[in-house]
Amino acid sequence: MPGGELDPQTVSVLKTEGLLFFTLLQLAAIILAGRVGGLAARRLGQSPAVGEIVAGILLGPTLAGLVSPQAFAYVFQSTPPEPLQILAQVGLLLLMFQIGLEFEFSHLLEGRNRTAVIRVAVAGLVAPFALGLAFGYATAPILSPEADRLASGLFIATAFSITALPILGRIMIELGVQRTALGVIAISAAAINDVVGWLVLALVTTLTLARFDAPGFGLQVLLLALYLLGAWWLVRPLLRRIVARAAPNASHLPPGLLGMVLAAVFLSGMATIELGIFGIFGGFLMGVLLHREQGLVEAWRARVEPFVLVFFLPIFFTYTGLRTDIGGLDGLAAWGWCALILLLATLGKLGSTYVAARWSGLGHYEASSLGIMMNTRALMELVVLNVGYDLGVISQPVFTMLVIMALVTTVITGPALRAWLPRAGVPVAPRGH
Repeated sequence: MPGGELDPQTVSVLKTEGLLFFTLLQLAAIILAGRVGGLAARRLGQSPAVGEIVAGILLGPTLAGLVSPQAFAYVFQSTPPEPLQILAQVGLLLLMFQIGLEFEFSHLLEGRNRTAVIRVAVAGLVAPFALGLAFGYATAPILSPEADRLASGLFIATAFSITALPILGRIMIELGVQRTALGVIAISAAAINDVVGWLVLALVTTLTLARFDAPGFGLQVLLLALYLLGAWWLVRPLLRRIVARAAPNASHLPPGLLGMVLAAVFLSGMATIELGIFGIFGGFLMGVLLHREQGLVEAWRARVEPFVLVFFLPIFFTYTGLRTDIGGLDGLAAWGWCALILLLATLGKLGSTYVAARWSGLGHYEASSLGIMMNTRALMELVVLNVGYDLGVISQPVFTMLVIMALVTTVITGPALRAWLPRAGVPVAPRGH
């Protein structure tokens, strides 16, 4: 080339190789940090997800960016963030499919303690939602001045009211209490809580994206309802026939069936995006449609779930961590707001659950244990927060405060239950069981 200049094709190849290099570097750092964090959390009696969340936060500006800004910038800021963002979103889509697949809706039909389940579920939704809405609406001009007040309030309300069913389920299994009466109440109430919570999040997202345009919002709701009905009555029977013909099990997942399932998840995500809500709801819907296909559930757990948990889940946690700058909460005022958020979120969820459980005839220690369980937020909270942050209805400081709230309420769950459940007459499994 004249003057030693590279032709455009060579420049494009070199740019792609550079992007690949830094993406692979980021993925290597994320996966290793996630595994170390998960193992450390397990040794401390915590869920591995807690360690992965902490590892993701530490890889971000909170620690890595503070201790070694040059190294942090080299690894995570040498290239545009889009590759990591896309991988995080694909992973989240698969994770939401997995969560829908794991939902045990039979808990909602449990006759024993049904009154307690309904009361706890309703109280655990209404009270924190009301507190979050009031707090978010009142403080938006101060904490998120560029956001719409009502939209900000609605997202904080949704964040306050959510319960992390997958993480709670893992913690309960580790404690060996998932089949006790108290465990059934907690799982059932959390399942109702999450189903309604996702519907509320979808509604709030649609309302926000519609910019409060009543005709547009009404059309979106109508199209979404038609899609849900079509998925349930048309897509579900077709998928079930395909799954039955493939006959998957824990040791056998036909490649053709896996390809079909992945395509269905991605197409469903595309459909919900086109309907004006986030693609994660499409993934969750596909999981719900197939949750009764036990062979597929077992095959997914054995053949796909480990890869999703080891590869994609830490990417999402780190993606959240890179947005979280705890050091950015400078001054007593910011930490005061953070403490108030933690107090209100805990009071709304744990307090309302306790009152509802006592009203249903449960004792003090049983009601307290149930409140601790329902106050677990973790993964589900982070999903809500990322949606709100992407839409611009919560500011970066508020995002950080809510991430801290989600982490604290999850970290205290395991140790608190180990201390409290025996007092309620519910034995727990020893550590490492």
